[in-house]
Amino acid sequence: MSTRKHVTFLLVAGALTAGVAGCASGAPATGSSSAASSGASETPKLSGTVTVFAAASLKATFTKLASDFEAKNPGTKVTLNFAGSSDLVTQITQGAPADVFASADTKNMTKLSDAKLIDGTASNFATNVLEIAVPPSNPASISSFADLAKPGVKVVVCAPQVPCGAATNTVEKATGTTLTPVSEESSVTDVLGKVTSGEADAGLVYVTDVKTAGDKVKGIPFAESDKAVNTYPIATVGASKNKDLAKAFIAAVTGSEGKKVLTDAGFGTP
Repeated sequence: MSTRKHVTFLLVAGALTAGVAGCASGAPATGSSSAASSGASETPKLSGTVTVFAAASLKATFTKLASDFEAKNPGTKVTLNFAGSSDLVTQITQGAPADVFASADTKNMTKLSDAKLIDGTASNFATNVLEIAVPPSNPASISSFADLAKPGVKVVVCAPQVPCGAATNTVEKATGTTLTPVSEESSVTDVLGKVTSGEADAGLVYVTDVKTAGDKVKGIPFAESDKAVNTYPIATVGASKNKDLAKAFIAAVTGSEGKKVLTDAGFGTP
């Protein structure tokens, strides 16, 4: 072999050897980067049960939100407990196993916050106002808030410690009207029940309750309702055994889909 050909052969062989070595050293780096990237994008799968204590006025919306949440997160279960907000606070304070608390007012949420029984800060997710509910035939001919104070009118309201009762008191003071209810109930759904059963001529409930009741009642809006707008907060209970799932459910309630369900039901935005 001539000297020129020998040099050329060595140069080509060297180049091929370097290329193979480069490919071999580069392959693992590319593979490991891809694996790291893939691992970083994975999110932990939600599982288990989350117990939600929610104000009675949230029954229809939270039942739907819970069903939607379970459908989107197979392996999860949402257990719902509805009652007056003040009753729920009492239950949680006494050690009832709740993961999430949704109140119909900020006052009852503050009670849990002051007692150090919630995690972090509560998030406001909806607002609501009162409306008069009467039987479809409106036997007492109610057309205004003042009509509820007329002699002989059987009106039912929420107890003062319940958010809808506190709102009723606020409207009474703002309008100078004093009601004489035939009963004070522990939740807004109980007030609605008295009206739908014909035991009352009228009841003070929320706009959303009237909408949910459909043709079982007739709603009488009144301008003074804007004197008492209730804001609804939601938070993770400090003693929760499944805080990741609790936070995920709260995110569903406060997110765009949750807002749509609530708005469709008649709730306002905070």
